[in-house]
Amino acid sequence: MSASVEILESASPSIYQIQTKAKGPVGQLPLTEDLLLNRPSGDLFGLTQNAGMGWNPSELGRKQFLILSTQGGLRAPDGQPIALGYHTGHWEIGLLVKEAAEEFRRLKAIPFAAYCSDPCDGRTQGTTGMFDSLPYRNDAAIIFRRLARSLPQRAGVMGVATCDKGLPAMMMALAGMRDLPCILVPGGVTLPPETGEDAGTIQTIGARFAHGTISLEEAADLGCRACASPGGGCQFLGTAATSQVVGEALGMSLPHSALAPSGQPVWLDMATRSARALCELEAGRKTMAHILTDASIRNAMVVHAAFGGSTNLLLHIPAIAHAAGLRIPTVEDWIEVNRRVPRLVSVLPNGPVHHPTVRVFLAGGVPEVMLHLRRLGLLETKVLTVAGRTLDDVLNWWEKSERRQQFREILKGADGVEPDEVIMSPEMAKACGMTSTLTFPRGNLAPEGSVVKSAAIDPSVVDADGVYRKEGPARIFVNEKDAMAAIKQNRIQAGDIMVLVGIGPMGTGMEETYQVTSALKHLPFGKHVALITDARFSGVSTGACIGHVGPEGLAGGPIGKLCEGDVIRIEIDRNNMQGSVNLVGEGLKRFTPEEGAIVLSKRSSRKDLAANPALPDDTRLWAALQMAGGGTWAGCVYDVERIVETLQAGQRALGKHTGNEVNKF
Repeated sequence: MSASVEILESASPSIYQIQTKAKGPVGQLPLTEDLLLNRPSGDLFGLTQNAGMGWNPSELGRKQFLILSTQGGLRAPDGQPIALGYHTGHWEIGLLVKEAAEEFRRLKAIPFAAYCSDPCDGRTQGTTGMFDSLPYRNDAAIIFRRLARSLPQRAGVMGVATCDKGLPAMMMALAGMRDLPCILVPGGVTLPPETGEDAGTIQTIGARFAHGTISLEEAADLGCRACASPGGGCQFLGTAATSQVVGEALGMSLPHSALAPSGQPVWLDMATRSARALCELEAGRKTMAHILTDASIRNAMVVHAAFGGSTNLLLHIPAIAHAAGLRIPTVEDWIEVNRRVPRLVSVLPNGPVHHPTVRVFLAGGVPEVMLHLRRLGLLETKVLTVAGRTLDDVLNWWEKSERRQQFREILKGADGVEPDEVIMSPEMAKACGMTSTLTFPRGNLAPEGSVVKSAAIDPSVVDADGVYRKEGPARIFVNEKDAMAAIKQNRIQAGDIMVLVGIGPMGTGMEETYQVTSALKHLPFGKHVALITDARFSGVSTGACIGHVGPEGLAGGPIGKLCEGDVIRIEIDRNNMQGSVNLVGEGLKRFTPEEGAIVLSKRSSRKDLAANPALPDDTRLWAALQMAGGGTWAGCVYDVERIVETLQAGQRALGKHTGNEVNKF
């Protein structure tokens, strides 16, 4: 049979063995007169569906618990791929779902499972797929909430997620379920190779090959081994790992659950205990509203700073707060926290020693860091956690626990690493030269603010007084592709200040620019080049990279008025956590930042600024809605009240309403 015929005809005779009737499940639904007379038809039909899927009809009166996850791909029972997922972060979490479901069943509850998979930010770097990355977060959170509401009798919800956007989306979704008991199960981390490079470094093989620092053979070999185990988020403290840390710091996850090695018994055990905890929360009538408070949001910000976490959490923590109906942190709040909180964790990509995240877990993870923060008086310890205890009680347990002692011994025995050199005391961290995490530069180019992971600027380019100072010519790019071509073709020199503009929410959906930042990090001259953009960065980005510049170029921000060769001055005080980014010259002419603001006010935006032609309409809609909802510094959220007000005002301005028509939204 020819190939074309095989498409139309089947070679298997079994296709004609068709059954048109079946006996159906054996047994009876647990119905009563009251149920039949007073419950909606959906509740009754749900019992029929449950029996049809094979659940014992006599057990259908049990409580229902929903497990939501970002599971992706299709694995055979032995773990071999049948259909690949997008990334290791969602490849194994079906095992967590299974473990939790079996525990729910043992506890005489009925588990349900539903999925909304997630993209891989590493896979989409430098592609138009990145235009969907941040908008996906909002979409997935909506889907998760809709799935939860579509199981009307759910008694509680468990969320299982791992990576950059799926995990923040899950936290937003659970935060919005204020009247339900909920718990978060983080998907853990992948292991580093015994010899080789981590998943962040490996993303620079193209730029390094272009500059002759690695061979084709080295690139092929290193790239093959970078993900040394098949599941979990990347080995560095990027957005995925930071999100796991933040989820635990919020009290949404069990203590010492973030950053567990995927696929191993300690990881599976976490799912079992999380199912028990959710049942106990439901029995005690403790809901998300009891867990998530303004105090727990602040704790998450404090822990984020102590870990030296990804700048992307500046988008996600406000979004979680918004979903929970809590106060949204402002730029001033972030500045205040980062000035007070010391960085204590030595980990990829910040250092000073580049320990992989699994070592942070073994050194004690979030509760170990919190012990130090509690001693400094930086935490609100009366908050409730999903363990059913206050944070104070949890930390008292952790300090004396066998779990803490045994994992610390494992780290010393397996890797020969002292736990206190991974998670340091404030005194030791200061002696090692570790500075606080984030600085928020303002100035005539960023009047609404910007952010730089100042802790990750190469110390060799920081002056003796702890201040990074740079003045240089602006090299303007209105898309990431041209910026990468300039780097690979040696058109960027030490001393340049690269400006990537027009690639914020309105231009590209606020894409990450890790292609650029990672290339600068791993090229010999890269530490002498600064970057300013209205886009954002991967959580593994380091260096003098200033992002989230507001207003964005396409919204009329001054960054969109810069010209090639303009002189820019950057100052970042890593000790006092202060910074500025200003236009201070045109050609040979120099002026003050105040004069620079006047110069910019008289300029028009660049004529080559435009949304990327490949920007999907879905993302254009997201960009418009999040801008009406408060924009980047409000977390890129959908603030329904503000969006409705904006639409109503627009209708009035256009004269397209009569009577009460505007109230129909």
